[in-house]
Amino acid sequence: MAPSRTAPADRPSRLRPGSRVAVVAPSGPVPADRLEAGLGVLREWGLEPVVAPHVLDVHPELGYLAGTDADRAADLQAAWCDPAVDAVICARGGYGAHRMVDLVDWAAVRAAGPKAFVGYSDITVLHEAFALRAGFATLHGPMVATEAFLKDAPTREHLRATLFEPETVLTLGLDTAAALVPGRARGSCTGAASACSPPTPVPRTPGTGPGADCSSSRTPVRSPTGSTASSPGCCAPAPWRGCPGWSAAPGRSADRTRRSARCWPTGSARWGYP
Repeated sequence: MAPSRTAPADRPSRLRPGSRVAVVAPSGPVPADRLEAGLGVLREWGLEPVVAPHVLDVHPELGYLAGTDADRAADLQAAWCDPAVDAVICARGGYGAHRMVDLVDWAAVRAAGPKAFVGYSDITVLHEAFALRAGFATLHGPMVATEAFLKDAPTREHLRATLFEPETVLTLGLDTAAALVPGRARGSCTGAASACSPPTPVPRTPGTGPGADCSSSRTPVRSPTGSTASSPGCCAPAPWRGCPGWSAAPGRSADRTRRSARCWPTGSARWGYP
């Protein structure tokens, strides 16, 4: 039975030292040096990273893909359905997730239960699938072989805190950020790269609102960011300081202002309490 579109999404448990984390590449090819650097960070956090078999593959004909569609789907499904794996983090985005999403056995994924899942940009396709086909909350956050993870320490620390200590990451925005509409709001947040929507439109859970990803969106922020909000469903974006994940201040494009004090992240990180 498919999950209800109106029920809150199931959230994963927090990570702890010794947790096993699978790294997958559902989209573009992964530079080996960046992957190794990212794995080193995960080990510093006390995690045990497990690299999926095809992460370093390159498609034999389409060099912008990390291996064949079937292999990328198999890596994701095997990692999720492995009871010894506590979380799945993407190595990078790029292009190609929509080519493999329908090759995943989502009934098997749903039966395996929720786990922490992290990615952004092209991985939006999988966030949608986890929410609508499995009923799981996921995390719109930095990936292990990207500059946002490797070179931006505040971004990296926000992700670590969200995974390990979610109760410490409840208020969104920087100290210098300003709310467009003061007040408090409660509801489901969906972090997304707007250009990476599924090829077939699907209804969202009522009350959910899309986040913005500066890799594809120049939409001004319209959500209040100066107050704490809970995230009972769908996709919970991490409050990271780096790019992607920033939204633009009104009248400015995201690529110009992603490091500005007038930019802020969208979404909520309240999840993973067990």
